[in-house]
Amino acid sequence: MKRLYYLTGNLDSTEQISNDMHQAGITDWHFHVVSKDEAGLYRRHIHAANLIQKHDVIRSGERGAMIGGIVALAPTAYFMAAEPFGPDVSGLVYVAIFGCITLFGAWVGGLAGLATENHAIAQYHDDIDAGKYLIMIDVRRDQEEHVRLLMEKKHPEAKLMRVGSTVVNPFEFVKTKHA
Repeated sequence: MKRLYYLTGNLDSTEQISNDMHQAGITDWHFHVVSKDEAGLYRRHIHAANLIQKHDVIRSGERGAMIGGIVALAPTAYFMAAEPFGPDVSGLVYVAIFGCITLFGAWVGGLAGLATENHAIAQYHDDIDAGKYLIMIDVRRDQEEHVRLLMEKKHPEAKLMRVGSTVVNPFEFVKTKHA
């Protein structure tokens, strides 16, 4: 799925966009708003972005798992060569050692991601702090053109900032600010 990022300046516009997207068949699962006015979103029943969408938990967790997997190679190889559990130990023990170290890396990475703003949202941090609303709309390829036309026609005040993906790429570093 693609994710369309729109920036708008007020809550009334955000609420109307939410209503129009619902009428167009976009559910709350595919419509998220990032704002410093969480209470305003709640009062107007606008679907706010969740913790995982606001922070880099997934991306950092994936990176942590990759690092953990690389680090796990050395102790796993050592245990296989030294046979500290005896020569008749199942290979599943070594798979478990490798898996535990890899999962530990994913856990540490995920915790680190909780302390980091989502890389796709971070570039709009100043706009959000200034009171603007970042709207993220997840669309299938066949919906994208319809949603973009609807937004251009009904909501010219909302500026398309970027077209991204809902898939989290752990190697993604640089993002452009404009679509």
